[in-house]
Amino acid sequence: MAIGNKFASYLVEKAGITPEIVDKAYKRCGEFGDSTPSALARMLESDFLIQHDRVYEHLSRFYSFKEFTVELDKVGAKELNYNREALKKFPEDLKNKLLYNKILPFCRNSVDCRDALKVLASDPTHKLIQEIAKQTPYKRIDVYWCRLNTLEELIERISPHKNEFLTLLEENRNVILDVEEALPELSEQALDEEINKSLLVNLFEGALIDAVRSNASDIHIIPQDKRAVEIYFRIDGKLQIWLRQENTPPEALAAVVKDRSIGVDRFERDTAQDGYAQRMIDEHLIRFRVSILPLVSPEYERRFESITIRVVDDRKVISDFHKLGFQAQAKDEFLRSINTPKGIVILTGPTGSGKSTTLMAALHQVMKPSINVLTCEDPVEYVIRGARQLKISHKMDFEQALRSILRHDPDVVMVGEIRDRITADIAIKLANTGHLTFTTLHTNDAPSAITRLYKMGIEPFLLAYSINIIIAQRLVRKLCTRCRKPLDKEHWEAAIQLGLTREELESGQVFEAVGCPKCHHGYSGRINIAEALFFYPEIRNEIVRSGSDIDEERIRTLAEKHGMLSMRKSGIDRIRQGLTDMSEVLFATSED
Repeated sequence: MAIGNKFASYLVEKAGITPEIVDKAYKRCGEFGDSTPSALARMLESDFLIQHDRVYEHLSRFYSFKEFTVELDKVGAKELNYNREALKKFPEDLKNKLLYNKILPFCRNSVDCRDALKVLASDPTHKLIQEIAKQTPYKRIDVYWCRLNTLEELIERISPHKNEFLTLLEENRNVILDVEEALPELSEQALDEEINKSLLVNLFEGALIDAVRSNASDIHIIPQDKRAVEIYFRIDGKLQIWLRQENTPPEALAAVVKDRSIGVDRFERDTAQDGYAQRMIDEHLIRFRVSILPLVSPEYERRFESITIRVVDDRKVISDFHKLGFQAQAKDEFLRSINTPKGIVILTGPTGSGKSTTLMAALHQVMKPSINVLTCEDPVEYVIRGARQLKISHKMDFEQALRSILRHDPDVVMVGEIRDRITADIAIKLANTGHLTFTTLHTNDAPSAITRLYKMGIEPFLLAYSINIIIAQRLVRKLCTRCRKPLDKEHWEAAIQLGLTREELESGQVFEAVGCPKCHHGYSGRINIAEALFFYPEIRNEIVRSGSDIDEERIRTLAEKHGMLSMRKSGIDRIRQGLTDMSEVLFATSED
């Protein structure tokens, strides 16, 4: 029996992971050509959501690694200094790679730091550990498995992650721009002179790094007046101030952004511009989509611009459909809709509701070498391995690309958005000629998507028999599990009116946000709430019968008889699960 197979059996026996999950994970590892225990552990964590420590504790036991335990409050300043000194013997590049992968050389005293070295790792089989003996004076290494939270806390105390650009900026704060009041309008030469003697480049580069490390989705650079600019991060859907930079003309920071980006004109200030940038951050290539808009300013002699930068981090792409976290019925109906050879799957919701993320996961679910997958997006958000993504340009616009798709022998097509009658017609034609088609639409709920398409000029019988499912979704912030607390009794009445029962409230499993150093005002991450309108025969018949007067409420009633949750009921279910709170659900479903 192969060693990976032995570890699979060991997990079923010792870790209590079901044979079905372990078997699926092991087979998937085989598809990628790596069935080692380490690969199986990674697969279980990343694609099957098995908790990290649960998997790696048993991996370490399987290989007979010892577990390292320490009481963090008893680790004093002297021990921390021992470890900082030990890390100085490591090449900077190796040190950064080790800490990023949660591998920490650890000394309890000066003796530990001499010849032999304890190495704590959340994955004690990581190949990077072998580099320690090759690149440092330590030739004897004892590897221990350590729980992830303990390691993260130790790393934060011994060697916190520094942003070198912001460090340099802080050390030289006195040389940041200080423009004379008498300067009414900045010439390009004056801008260059001021930028060259300032550290605005460091400010911009530091903001990019901090945005990635903070899991921000966007960076907003907003002029405030002729001597101040504010930078915001959008984290978990909310804008949060990151920095207010005084004594700096907004034009100067805008010039730095343009100079450090591709596809924008530094000297153009009167029209919208789109460009991009890319940086290696923490050993990953991160792309940034730059959007620049001219602004009206009270400083009539100045030309201000608003800059928004989208952070495109491919590590955030969810390739496993099951990790989207859809509720049971919506998940089953969604899978049923995409595992057919034809028809349209529509995602609806406002900007920032996770439509693209869901489409990416759905595409990965159906992709295989035997089918031709084409995508048409403007702009392309993520690069999808295994799909042919059409490049939109002034020579081939969105409409031309869609028409060409029909002649390119596709099996599965993703249309970034149905924008008008033309794109709607092409999507319908694709579905009716035996193609599975994924697309998005901007509507508030699932039934209204039908009305929207009808008003674009699509006949009811085509709508009824072309669409497989319409999913409307929103994202709500998840409660931080470290600091959430049971809902205060003063809010119980509002919770009961929302649909929760007194018994549920008394159980202490309905929570509200608090806030701690590890989260953002009581929240960490987001999860979807969704209503899934699957086209059962009764719903198809209702759409055909309705003719020009589509009855959205009748369609909703029929769907709810089949078990569809409304957006709000989906949110209430998330509250019952302890994942979010009332304020988030009420805000996300305010139109209900």
